Amino acid sequence: MLVEPQDGANIGSVCRAMKTMGIEHLAIVGDRDYDESRVKMLAIHAFDVYEHHSRYDSLEQALTESVLAVGTSRRRGKNRKYFSLSPEQFAKHLETVGPGIVSIVFGREADGLTDAELARCHVSIRIPTSDAFPSLNLAQAVQIITYTLFRELGEMTGFEPITNERLEHLTDTIGSSYELIGFYKQNEREEVERFYRDILARAALSEREAQRLEKMFIKMARLKVHKGS
Repeated sequence: MLVEPQDGANIGSVCRAMKTMGIEHLAIVGDRDYDESRVKMLAIHAFDVYEHHSRYDSLEQALTESVLAVGTSRRRGKNRKYFSLSPEQFAKHLETVGPGIVSIVFGREADGLTDAELARCHVSIRIPTSDAFPSLNLAQAVQIITYTLFRELGEMTGFEPITNERLEHLTDTIGSSYELIGFYKQNEREEVERFYRDILARAALSEREAQRLEKMFIKMARLKVHKGS
């Protein structure tokens, strides 16, 4: 998934990097029009990946059906992820996820993903690079990650995890439950929900597990409210 890529040639290079590793589902976020001749020039025999790509107006819309959203970023910061996986660690984690849409989100060529966009992802990947020159071309980053997946992954096993939409509902329930018991001292709800969202996404919950968690948090809030009254 490419968020507002700037140039058709870079998209073409991404298509080629993807297809050589057996990945052909490309999504693009944004309404920019691209010169298809530039896409084709770099994609060569992988231009069909671009021809069949999905287009979305926002990252939120693009991730609705994803069971796992993975943001790529080399930058750290207060409002970014607590930690990042290496490409190899990400491949190993995928073995536990099971069937469903896994979205690997790449940011803009110039400045990557914003803090808000990375926050919508459940985990992040960081490709180790030299401190002296850490920047990677968009297609290079795609090639490294897709190659790692191709090399590391065998047949994926496991149950079907909940979708991102279902995870958002569970996270909202948890956030509301904490609010009912007076947990927040300041404007902490967004940070707490992001913390739980990331943990629960990595856990690859089944629907049954999600329902049980919801019941536990709802019961906790009700007991507190009842005792308070």
